[in-house]
Formats: sequence, structure tokens, C-alpha cells
Amino acid sequence: MDVALGDDLTLALPGDADTIGQITADAFRNDPFNLWLFGSADPLYPVFRLLARRQYLPHGFVYRIGDAGAAMWMLPGGQFDLPIVAMPEIMWLALTRTTSGGIKRISRTIDAMESNHPTIPHAYLFTIGVRPEHQGKGLGRKLIRPVLDACDRDSLPAYLENSNPANSSFYRSCGFERVRMIHPVDGSPPLEAMLREPR
Repeated sequence: MDVALGDDLTLALPGDADTIGQITADAFRNDPFNLWLFGSADPLYPVFRLLARRQYLPHGFVYRIGDAGAAMWMLPGGQFDLPIVAMPEIMWLALTRTTSGGIKRISRTIDAMESNHPTIPHAYLFTIGVRPEHQGKGLGRKLIRPVLDACDRDSLPAYLENSNPANSSFYRSCGFERVRMIHPVDGSPPLEAMLREPR
């Protein structure tokens, strides 16, 4: 895909995992699903830094808007499954940084996300986040727009799992529609699977 980022957005480099992890963790610190998944906001930074470093920077498409916001995508042809080399690190974080039952919650969530993931070619939005002090300035729309424009040009759908009901209206305004609600375990907060058809 040919994605035009424009002047405000910067393509992330392999050494930017710390910055991407910090921005994303800050943006997700009040996210209900992730707070349930990890038991607190403390593990968010090491988890998002690990996923940026091991999966999305080497295999995906990651960019940011200064130090205020960032997005991690996996484009068609990318590596959607977590690399095997990253699994021991994820399990170690689950064992040492989450509350009781963290490994079970993470394993069930990974299984649920993978089993509901579309099989057709698509762009996958893993995370998009704006630090709380920069929210309400239109940065989320600036972050999401370039890949959606590329999807429209290439006639490709886009897919995401929304982990915060407060963001549903934003995603709907960008053309995403709910496919299903995913509950990894009984009583867990939902992940809202959303698909956007190309325009």
C-alpha cells in the first residue's frame, strides 16, 4: 500500500519502540478492556513497547504525530500473528506485571482476537492513541486518515477491535461498523470488532 502521511506525521523507525510504547500506554491508561486484561495500567508501557519492537515496527506500519499520538497498523501481507520469539517475553510480563489470572486472560484474549480476525486481505489497526492532554484537537482523525485513504484507493477494507466504548462514535464517523462483540471470557469487558468497507 502507498500511504501518504503528509507533513504532520512521522514514520516510526526501529529505534522508536520506547516512544511508541510511552504514547500508546499513556493513551490507553483508562481503557476499560486493557485495565481488565492486565489488572492495572502499570504493564501497558512494557507490553506496548514490546509489541512495537517485536511486531509492528519490523513487520507493520507505525507512525506518530510528534510526542502526542501514534498508530500501529498491520497492512495486507504483513505478519498478523505475534512472532514466536516474542511469546516468552509476553508470558514473562503476564507472570510478573499483571494481577492474578493475567496469563489466562491474555491467552484467552489472543485466541478470541485471532479466531474473529478477518481472513480477507485488509488493513488492521492494532492501536491508535493520543495522550490525554492532546485529546479533543482532531489528532485522532489525522492519525487514522492516511491509511483509510490508502484503503479507499486500493479498494481494501480496514479492521479493528475497539477496546473502549467511548471511542465507538469516533470509529463510526470514520466509516467503521460493528461486526460483533467479543468477550474472551464470561463477564469480561467487550472488544468491539469493527470493519470499514472501502469508499
